[in-house]
Amino acid sequence: MHRTIRRPIYADREGQRRHRPDYMLVVFSIILLVIGLIVVYSISPALSIQKHVGENYFVLKQLTAIGLGILGFGIVALIPLKTWSHMQRPLIALAGIATLVALVMPTSVEYPAHRWIRFGGLSLQSVELIKMALLICLAAFLADKIRNGTIHDNHKTMKPLLIVVGFMALVVGVAQRDLGSLGVLVAIMAAMGYVAGLSLTRVFMVGGIITAVLVLLILPFSYRRDRVLTFLHPEQDCQDAGYQACQALIAVGSGGLVGKGLSQGAQANGYLPEAANDSIFAIMAEKFGFVGVTLLLCLFMALFTRLKNILERAPDHFSRLVVTGVFAWLSTQALINIGAMIGLMPLKGITLPFISYGGTSIIFVLAALGLVFQVSRYTTFGINADVERSDSENTAYWRRDRRPHNANPGRRA
Repeated sequence: MHRTIRRPIYADREGQRRHRPDYMLVVFSIILLVIGLIVVYSISPALSIQKHVGENYFVLKQLTAIGLGILGFGIVALIPLKTWSHMQRPLIALAGIATLVALVMPTSVEYPAHRWIRFGGLSLQSVELIKMALLICLAAFLADKIRNGTIHDNHKTMKPLLIVVGFMALVVGVAQRDLGSLGVLVAIMAAMGYVAGLSLTRVFMVGGIITAVLVLLILPFSYRRDRVLTFLHPEQDCQDAGYQACQALIAVGSGGLVGKGLSQGAQANGYLPEAANDSIFAIMAEKFGFVGVTLLLCLFMALFTRLKNILERAPDHFSRLVVTGVFAWLSTQALINIGAMIGLMPLKGITLPFISYGGTSIIFVLAALGLVFQVSRYTTFGINADVERSDSENTAYWRRDRRPHNANPGRRA
């Protein structure tokens, strides 16, 4: 007679149930990377002619960035979370040094702002390192305030946060002239602060201060005012300030329902600026049409859903805040990039995660996902899922049984 053998349910002493690492997080990331690589490959001939480089130049650099990013993902995912929580000073020092080096680097036509560290044919955008440092340091800071019961203390919590916001506005917004990245950094801080327990009133208060700062950063610079005016009325100056916005809308509209195909399309042939970087979503719309970009958005939503699930089931305050920061980082950056290409937001010169050509962005996005994958190894289910556990306890639970386990047989982990 056939017997059904049931695998025992493993639970910790608090009634929490563990599940396997979230491999679907890896699957969705790989799919997005492959899509980006295909698009870069399809426009490489046109870009190579414009840049006077070999036909495979952009594809090889993108493959190199993906390889380094996968290596970074693996290394970060293997380092225990407790170690990351103690790396605040080295990360701050590294981000500070990188920013100072970027600020003293000479500018050029290709790199008009002090955002990049360049050495030979290699370049590193220092703000990506700032994002990673902010993610770790702010998570450790807020987790400590939660444990000490001082999360609502204006002097011990709000004052340091406002100082950090002001410092980032000066460095990233003024010195590096990168309001797009500043917006991502602020979104990371706002999301992590809200999840940590700060009231919406305080979050909105800080948001109002930041809005005032952004206005002060926009008004003195004519090119920033032009971007805002172009966003409101792009069709009025399609030959100058509104050129990229108009060309992006042409690319998106010309794709129609199913697109022109990989080998077709004209916008990458010198018409749409930054076709492989900031404008790659418009190129995808031209080649794959409404159906293609809808599928792309569904992939992003699936990835963000995995992040949300991990966030809700994280075992402690630090890991929950880390996943919150990564969620805010990727979603805000995707929202700004896509919104700019379809005319819903001003152009900000920011890459689309996983898809855009650019080594620094891919490497640090995959490294950040390595942190999330590390957290997913310890996510818990059950009525006591909000009980915080130490890193040593999490490691013990993980090593006890490595077999995959779904706590709810009727629902995927």
